[in-house]
Amino acid sequence: MKPAMAIAEQRRTDYQRQVVAASGWTAILHDWTTTVDHKKIGILYVLMSLVFLVIGGCEAILMRSQLLFPRYDFLPPDTFNQLFTMHGTTMVFFVGMPILIGVGNYLVPLMIGARDMAFPRMNALGFWATLFGGLLVYSSYATGGAPAIGWFAYAPLTERTFARTAATDLWALGLLVSGIGTLTAGINFIVTILGMRCPGMTLRKIPFFAWTMLWTSVQILLAIPPLTAALVMVLLDRNLGAHFFDTQNGGSAYLWQHLFWFFGHPEVYILVLPAFGMISEIIPVFSRKVLFGYEFMAAATAAIAFISMGVWSHHMFTVGMSKTLDLYFAAASLLVSIPTGIKFFNWLATMYGGKIRFASPMLFAFGFLSMFLIGGLTGIMLAIAPFNFQLSDSYFVVGHFHWVLIGGTLFGLFAGLHYWYPKVTGRMLSERMAQWQFWLLLIGFILTFGPMHISGILGMPRRIYTYEPDRGWEVWNQITTLGAAIQVPSYALFVINIVWSYFKGPLAGDDPWNAWTLEWATTSPPPAYNFEQILVVKSRRPLWDLKHPDDPDWNYE
Repeated sequence: MKPAMAIAEQRRTDYQRQVVAASGWTAILHDWTTTVDHKKIGILYVLMSLVFLVIGGCEAILMRSQLLFPRYDFLPPDTFNQLFTMHGTTMVFFVGMPILIGVGNYLVPLMIGARDMAFPRMNALGFWATLFGGLLVYSSYATGGAPAIGWFAYAPLTERTFARTAATDLWALGLLVSGIGTLTAGINFIVTILGMRCPGMTLRKIPFFAWTMLWTSVQILLAIPPLTAALVMVLLDRNLGAHFFDTQNGGSAYLWQHLFWFFGHPEVYILVLPAFGMISEIIPVFSRKVLFGYEFMAAATAAIAFISMGVWSHHMFTVGMSKTLDLYFAAASLLVSIPTGIKFFNWLATMYGGKIRFASPMLFAFGFLSMFLIGGLTGIMLAIAPFNFQLSDSYFVVGHFHWVLIGGTLFGLFAGLHYWYPKVTGRMLSERMAQWQFWLLLIGFILTFGPMHISGILGMPRRIYTYEPDRGWEVWNQITTLGAAIQVPSYALFVINIVWSYFKGPLAGDDPWNAWTLEWATTSPPPAYNFEQILVVKSRRPLWDLKHPDDPDWNYE
């Protein structure tokens, strides 16, 4: 047996080791919760969004399970409506915007040769405000149930008469707080991109992802304040006796729709423009060609940002606007497809004649092109007012906007995450798992949202928790639910891939894709200060200039 002194010394040593280990974890936690480094904040945004993506996905699976059979009672109607509200709110406000802001946070300073964002502390404030807003929205469950008002919260459903608990107040407060976080991010991106580019990087030379983040931020500054004002009006209606949206006391339900969709339609492009930027960085690298028509692409991005601010009422063709307004918003909705079409033809022209390599980022880029094209075409169909009258409140619209947002934002985002993961971690993702993820996602996506167009044409209304049998909708809802189930292992594979590759993936090196933007000029992962010295840029492909200083074919504006 050990002497008592030896046992005491062993216990003291074990305790000291535990204290050191605990202080190590405490130091790590303190570092990440107090950081103002744009790279760590970007990672926090992405991780937060992935958690909310899992939550929103589970809500979607529960709703699809309820619609699997006619007259099914898997979920009671009020629970279905609560899930419906929280799914849409989560995906738009706590998955889509934050994850794109997070990717932009990480990459934009690196791409423009800056050491950090313009306002580091405001950058941290934006993340914590967004997270707190999400927690505030989900705290509505503590009131006995989440709000059952839809993510669009149409008046008068938000009035105290129809939503008696505090759940709707918490929902509105949560979106107000997260909106503040989004606004701070938009301001920070604009100031950073306009004021902190390295010497020689004029606006005509900035990477295209940074250009799309600039115009996304402009849209954020124009679109979020009207929504914020509308949410304040909801709270005043509910708690201080105002009547902004109370139609029985002189208010207007249409006022909410105008304010909400003035945010809601630019929001589509807030979510899609960064994906456009990611695709515009990936396709040239994996085609070994420069981006075709950079100036036209840049002008098209600005045009999309401005035109999209004037098309919001195409969500309101059926509310009884005048024929003049219907005509204007139909024309404006068709007009916005022109700059989008310019981008598509430029991406195709970039690939034409190139040496295309189908690594996982390019695979997801092809998925983005094919899926967003189909979603855009159904959008043109819905822009035609008489067609919209027939299908506005049908599942055709549900299929359309999911096809645009998931086919566009999500495929583009996965392309970007697979492309820049080596820069963030220093390790490569598994190509085998990435390809399985892509094909499961693509097949599941088509099976989920394709049949929605058919069931919508057959007359299935949206926003219903069940339906009658023998209307021809059963098989399409069952295929949709099957597609949703196929998507689940795709997302699970992505999570497994990023975790496994972080520990076991092959080392990536500083520039595994042989790219030409500045983020690949520093180490993987980058140091806290990003670059050891201030870089000077001479073209749109600065890293290629550094690697091939004597190649005249690449030294042009």
